[in-house]
Amino acid sequence: MNAKSKITLVLVGLVMVMVCVFTVAAQEKPADNMQVLIEKIRADKKLLVAENMGLTEAEAKAFWPVYNQYQDELLLLRTRTVKLIKDYADAYEKMNNETAKKLMDEYITIETLGPKLRQTYLPKFRKVLPETKVVRYYQIENKIQAALFYELAANIPLMKTAK
Repeated sequence: MNAKSKITLVLVGLVMVMVCVFTVAAQEKPADNMQVLIEKIRADKKLLVAENMGLTEAEAKAFWPVYNQYQDELLLLRTRTVKLIKDYADAYEKMNNETAKKLMDEYITIETLGPKLRQTYLPKFRKVLPETKVVRYYQIENKIQAALFYELAANIPLMKTAK
């Protein structure tokens, strides 16, 4: 199996697990089930990154602590996204302008925090990796995010409008 096929398989698996997380979150499962899913996602994602970064031993030693810290903060952002999706689902049938405005404001806030987080971590990654590997890592993150957003867009219905 070539590298592109491996990436695709792991990416599809990651997206499927993320969709499960969103579904589980929306159904308000017990926290321990959610934690198991989150740990599975993190392990799968870390494996995907590890397989595609080509890190030396020294690079890996410096990279993984920064990566883990970044993932912790990214998880907080993803948690806000899960809550936003749940709030949207809860309000979907009885949507009004006030609720729609609150949801939109939260969406814009979340959307602005992503680039700020990436910008904040860029010097940290540059400190531990050569620039080509920093770019490669950001490309991997971008592909994962694009796949996740695609799945979300495909599964979240458009807002109903007033007639």
